[in-house]
Amino acid sequence: MNKNLLVLALSQIFSFTAAPVTVFLSGIIGSQISPLKSLSTLPMSISVVGIAIGAILATKVMSLLGRKVGFILASMGNSLVSILAAYSIMDQNFFLFCFANFFLGVGMAFTHQYRFAAAESVEQNKVPKAISIILLGGIFSAFIGPGMANYAKDIISEHLYVGSYLSLAVLTFIPTIFFLFYENTSKLEVNIKYSGRSYFELISQPRFLQAIVAAAFGYAIMTFLMTATPLSMHVMENMSLSKTSIVIQFHVAAMFLPSLITGNLVKKYGHSNIMYLGVFLYSITIIISIFDQTFNNYMFALIFLGLGWNCLFISGTSLLVLSYKEDEKFKAQGLNDFIVYSVHAIGSLSAGILIVLTNWKMMNIICLPLMILIILTTLRADILSKK
Repeated sequence: MNKNLLVLALSQIFSFTAAPVTVFLSGIIGSQISPLKSLSTLPMSISVVGIAIGAILATKVMSLLGRKVGFILASMGNSLVSILAAYSIMDQNFFLFCFANFFLGVGMAFTHQYRFAAAESVEQNKVPKAISIILLGGIFSAFIGPGMANYAKDIISEHLYVGSYLSLAVLTFIPTIFFLFYENTSKLEVNIKYSGRSYFELISQPRFLQAIVAAAFGYAIMTFLMTATPLSMHVMENMSLSKTSIVIQFHVAAMFLPSLITGNLVKKYGHSNIMYLGVFLYSITIIISIFDQTFNNYMFALIFLGLGWNCLFISGTSLLVLSYKEDEKFKAQGLNDFIVYSVHAIGSLSAGILIVLTNWKMMNIICLPLMILIILTTLRADILSKK
């Protein structure tokens, strides 16, 4: 744990609070101020679109200004946008609230770069563990963000939830202070131009493609089912909101808590084996979901879904870091995050539609082709690497 890694780990706890607060509140607020109830989840979905678009912007900014300046600007930007979101709630302006959520997503794209900065701050054999440490901060964010938002929601009594976003403005500003102690780890981080191989050459590399497919479609499956879970449980199966909340909380814990050991598992057993493990855990989710929809079934299905995501995302990200050269890192990272979070956005946007048109069992079966794609891409990379 060097200084940079410590700064990144602490900053992750506070920066990442924007994500669970958006999941927790944006749909509820949207249903209250939206002109059409069908648009209630638009703020959440548009924030994911912001992450996808912001992925390229984040790497471009940091390639020109360095990671330190990029992270500080993002932290300050997220804080200001949170204040804008608070104002939009006060003004009952749904479209301004959507605008604010889009830029919260752009800011989150910078936060997602923490894992690459962590990988660059340690020796190559310690990369999976460094990434795991960063992701572990997400479990603290999942409790701190919604907890503060819930506590502060009545601060301005005439305007419910305005205080929630004011508290988020404070939380997302804290990393600005931490990053004053961050040091750019490479001279290439300043005024670097995109160089090295072309995008086509990068993605034609079997291990690079394997890394992207595992992270992107692993994320898509998780988002697709997680987004549909509250609708399936609360709306279709008439389970209580408290039971739905418990399932989501255990799911989030399963996403991040295994980060304590996943890095060591990747180092011991290899990236591909942990990817196969992730797909196996997803398979358990689907098998459980084929049975009748009960509280326990949802609970265990979502726990295995979180575990599978952790294996695929950490192994995919740590493999990606080994698949590009130093002078093309920003190009490679930008391409990876653009693909990962674009697919993530598609999963989020389509989940609400398909759960209404189909059912929970079919939603799980739809994920099977994506799981097969992860397996085939990994097998191909393994075979080609032995030649």
